[in-house]
Parts: sequence; C-alpha cells; structure tokens
Amino acid sequence: MSESPGHEQHEAEEMEAMRAEVRHLRARLRAHPLISEAQGLLRERYGLPDAESAFALLQRASQQYNVKLRTLAGALTRAQRPDEREPLWFPRRARRAEPRLTFDGAGRARGGNRGAVLSAVLSQALAVVSSDMANVQTRDRAKGGLLLEKHTGLSADFVDFFSHVEEAGTACGLAAEKVAQITVEDVATDPVFTGPVRETILRAGSRACHSVPLTTAAGTCVGVVSVHLDRPIKGLTAAQTRTLDRVGAEAGEWLGWYDRTVVVDALEYLHALGRDHGGRRFRRS
Repeated sequence: MSESPGHEQHEAEEMEAMRAEVRHLRARLRAHPLISEAQGLLRERYGLPDAESAFALLQRASQQYNVKLRTLAGALTRAQRPDEREPLWFPRRARRAEPRLTFDGAGRARGGNRGAVLSAVLSQALAVVSSDMANVQTRDRAKGGLLLEKHTGLSADFVDFFSHVEEAGTACGLAAEKVAQITVEDVATDPVFTGPVRETILRAGSRACHSVPLTTAAGTCVGVVSVHLDRPIKGLTAAQTRTLDRVGAEAGEWLGWYDRTVVVDALEYLHALGRDHGGRRFRRS
C-alpha cells in the first residue's frame, strides 16, 4: 500500500529540518575555535572573570551592530591590540560614506545591512543571466576558502556540499583565484571540476554556471556570486558580462567598506564595553 502524499510531504519536511540542523551544527563547529580564541583575548585584555562574561560581551557588540558573531570574533583576533590608555580602539581612523549600489534601484540594501546587500547581488545576477538558481559566497578570512551565505533554487545536497569549500576544483574558486568571470558551458564535461563537485552540481539540476568575483577597488576578491542554468550554454553576451562586472565591483567595494566601517564600529563598541566592565561579570542580554 502506497503512502499518502501528506505522509510523504511530512517526511520531506522532517528531512529538510534535519539537514538544516546539520548545517547549523557544522557552522557552529567551524566558528567554535575562533570564538574561543576571541573569548580568551577578551578575558586577558579586560580582566573578565570567566568565559561566559567574554561571550556575553562579544554577543552584545554583535547584536548592537548586526555583525555575525563569527565575523566579529575573526576581526577581533586579527586586529592590532588597542592602546589601553585610549578610550577608542582606532582613534585616528578615517570614516567613509557607504558606497552606492547602482544595481539596487529600490535602495533596499542600505544602512549597513550586509544580508540585504548579498540578497540584492543574488537577485541582480539571476536577472542578468535569466535563471532561478544561484548562490553567493564570501571569503573565509579565518580558515581560507569560500563560505556559502545566500542561495536560491538549489538542492539541499548542493547547499550542504558547498557550505564551505576550498578554492581548488570549483568554478567559484577559479573565479576567486583569477579575479575574473568564469563560464562553465557544460558542467558534465568541463575539466575545472573535481568528481564530487561535478556530481553534486549535476544532481542539483545545473548543467552550466557562471561565476563572478566580488572585488574591491584594490582588486581583492572578497566573494563570488554564481548563477546556475538547467542547460548547457555558449557563454554570456558582452552586455551581460559588463553588467556583472559592475555588480561584482560595486558589491565587492561595499563589502570592503563594511569590514572597514561597520565591523570596526562593532570592535570600538566592544572595547568600550570591556573598559566599562573590566574585572566584573557580564551577562547575556
């Protein structure tokens, strides 16, 4: 006797919930060593009595500026130690205005909202290439490789596989390495892919893809947006590549500004909190 459609749907929903939980656990495992290192720095620097206080301090700054905890922890561990005599961590830094995104005509990706900017990049790339499958990755500055941050139209297997990838054996990795747009006309035959990568992409229904680096004005790649198509292609038009060049340059410059401004604002706030609560317990809000 066959199972009812309702039962099958329930099983599918349970499976997707389990996959989401696994992805969440993997992300936590990747972030844990970095956050632990940041907690140790905060305890030593501000005389905090325990790791819980250090985490609460980090969490408060993360929430205040809407900066991911892992991003803030990474920035903390990389930044030069502040002068403890100074109330500001970066007293002489120059502030620059938020870069304008000309491809975001509605102006929804403003006000330092990183998630909204990445969503706008995804939407624009889909519109230019006329597809409904795409993903955005950013550089993992702590471990190297690329982190999947936004996606649409792609299978759960694809999202699991590409949650964090090294740069070798992928079109996105090649785009990041070459700092250039990469077109894969046929996923089934292109030599850029390693075997497991090719199989995962084909199972997701993608037969071609186009990857665009997100670059700063200095030419540094800070991320990649990749659009997938359900059929082989013969490449993009000159007009499409020009438009995607502009998207990649504007988005990359915005992400660079975000790291230099919003993330640094969060570090400044963290420093102020640490000075104010030095030596005392600090609890999560």
